[in-house]
Amino acid sequence: MGIPHVLLLPDQAEDAEGIEAELAHETPSAYVQRVTQLKLDAALSRLKMRKLTIAPVICSDTTVALGRKIFGKPSDAEDAVRMLRELAGRTHRVLTAVSVGTWRKRSMALSVSRVTFASISAKQIERYVASGEPMGKAGAYAVQGKAATFILHISGSYSGIMGLPMYETAQLLQPFGFRI
Repeated sequence: MGIPHVLLLPDQAEDAEGIEAELAHETPSAYVQRVTQLKLDAALSRLKMRKLTIAPVICSDTTVALGRKIFGKPSDAEDAVRMLRELAGRTHRVLTAVSVGTWRKRSMALSVSRVTFASISAKQIERYVASGEPMGKAGAYAVQGKAATFILHISGSYSGIMGLPMYETAQLLQPFGFRI
């Protein structure tokens, strides 16, 4: 979008993955929005701690859901295989929450897209998982990578499926004075 920015990545000591722990009976939309707010809190703390110029911060989180079941990042290759087997031949949702804010003002949007996977053979899943691409990805896949060969249909935001819904982000930035 042409906006100057600085990455506020967590340092080694920060428990970034702990933020993503699911709560009992949490819906996928409540989960992704809560995690995004926690990420924003942590990023704003890093901004202050690192003595950077005070400015609005953007955070997002993406999850994959099949019904009410949340598919986060796979814990290992076996978990990735399990997720992909469950998603194969089915339509699932990809939910990405994005939040823009400061300590005083915040705005959030939720992008919900539907992705339909074709049937995927066990060998295709094994080869994909062996590529390493599924690791660190919600639902064990990256729409912009090799998994695109599994996708039969998308309804919604391609950039939201990748992890930052650009339309929603642009809309959130405008009230903070950014010209898009």
